[in-house]
Amino acid sequence: MSIAEIKNSCEARMLKSLEALRADLSKVRTGRAHTGLLDHVTVDYYGSPMPINQVANVNLIDARTISVQPWEKKMVQAVEKAIRDSDLGLNPMTQGDVIRVPMPALTEERRRDLVKVIRHEGEAAKVAVRNLRRDANQQVKDLVKAKEASEDDERRAQDEIQKATDRHIADVDKMIAQKEAEIMAV
Repeated sequence: MSIAEIKNSCEARMLKSLEALRADLSKVRTGRAHTGLLDHVTVDYYGSPMPINQVANVNLIDARTISVQPWEKKMVQAVEKAIRDSDLGLNPMTQGDVIRVPMPALTEERRRDLVKVIRHEGEAAKVAVRNLRRDANQQVKDLVKAKEASEDDERRAQDEIQKATDRHIADVDKMIAQKEAEIMAV
């Protein structure tokens, strides 16, 4: 593996860490409803777990209410139970064959708790990026030990890897700040 391949691989894995953080942050609930909130909720569909969006239409009724309409009438109870049992703290209500999921208003205390959760997620993403930097630097050192690269190449590669790390950590900070502002907005 060459130094360029190591840097490209490191950069790609750092981007994946950012995408994972973005996905985790989208699951943190603000006062507004969005259909992605229910993406990780699974329903027991004839013995196999399925995501809700594969057994029902998930739409927004208004800014604070999600509607879930299962494609089969007999799935209504299972979908409602799956939403209620999820870790989202939602209380769905069934009206015929449509399930309405209202978003409860966030209290100030709950907002602060969510900010703590977000900061923890951000710190975990930063640790992941730093671990990728460490691994890439170690791979470059191994190339130098094997005499496949010079020490000058090693220093240049480590500088570039550090710049990529700094850039991605700044992106993490930016994402965390945006999500905090979104949560603390009343």
